[in-house]
Amino acid sequence: MKALKLLLLLPIIVLCFGCGGENSASNGIRFGTGGTGGMYYAYGTELAKMIQAEGNGHALDVKTTAGSAANLRLLREKFLDLAIVQSDTLSNAINGRGVFAAAGPGVGYAAIAGLYTEACQIVVAKDSQIMNVSDLVGKKVSVGERESGVLQNAEQILMSHGLTFEMIEPAYFSFTDSATALEKGQIDAFFITAGAPTAAIADLAAKKEIRLLSIDPDVQNNMMKLYKGYTRCAIPANSYPGQTEEISTIGVKAVLVASTDLKDDEVSYLTEFIFKNADKLPHNTTDKLTNAYAVEDIPSSFHAGAAKFYEPQGVKVNVYSGKSSESVKASQD
Repeated sequence: MKALKLLLLLPIIVLCFGCGGENSASNGIRFGTGGTGGMYYAYGTELAKMIQAEGNGHALDVKTTAGSAANLRLLREKFLDLAIVQSDTLSNAINGRGVFAAAGPGVGYAAIAGLYTEACQIVVAKDSQIMNVSDLVGKKVSVGERESGVLQNAEQILMSHGLTFEMIEPAYFSFTDSATALEKGQIDAFFITAGAPTAAIADLAAKKEIRLLSIDPDVQNNMMKLYKGYTRCAIPANSYPGQTEEISTIGVKAVLVASTDLKDDEVSYLTEFIFKNADKLPHNTTDKLTNAYAVEDIPSSFHAGAAKFYEPQGVKVNVYSGKSSESVKASQD
């Protein structure tokens, strides 16, 4: 009987061990990123290495996840202390919209800084007959993992072209799995939302000739009117092997958010470290991390620790007070 009880408890023991302790010294701050082929993961692992190299007792424990929606859920459930998320997904979470409707308005996490712009990228084989989004009808398309921000972007881009998931054959792959599937001819296209260049696309382009689809400026205008968080975005020519022309698309801001349980001093340190080392961390090279960029168009309130970093520089942000739906009103004195 005792052996049976132990066997029944093993999955719970393993799960708890994998989650780590509350800000445990051995594991460090639990940092939710994304799949290994995306910029969230690249940013998180590089940041963790740089902080470790400084040798001042701070540490990050980088976690791979399905992406933005999963990160926000895990923050709320206290399985993560820190995460990178898309600004549009953060807006939905804060206001309890979309996939967050059942959970209600988000509480328990707040912004640190907007880091860089993520481009909505649609990839096809170079010899494909798919020339624009409308040509995806009837095609097998990876629309991102479930609980990812990519999934929402793909749905909204398709809808803006008069398409739905029912009109394509959707697959729910990670960045890396999407690239592998396109290389093997198992899918016709895939969506990725990430800072460009994105590792998964760059690796694929080194092995197979690909193209990225542009989004018509009129569609971009409509999407920016309909959905919060979108902005115009250009992927410069030669961002990927064989990509000789600039790609015009839309994008969202990548936002670093933290659990409000994370100590103010820890968050202040992280904020200062990120600004000090911004050029050394993976990012969209068309963006420069400034105070203005970090606080503009962020759909949530800010962590008190981040506010302590901004205040001496004349930047005032709305500080999290325990309530949801607190849109930011930042100003510079």
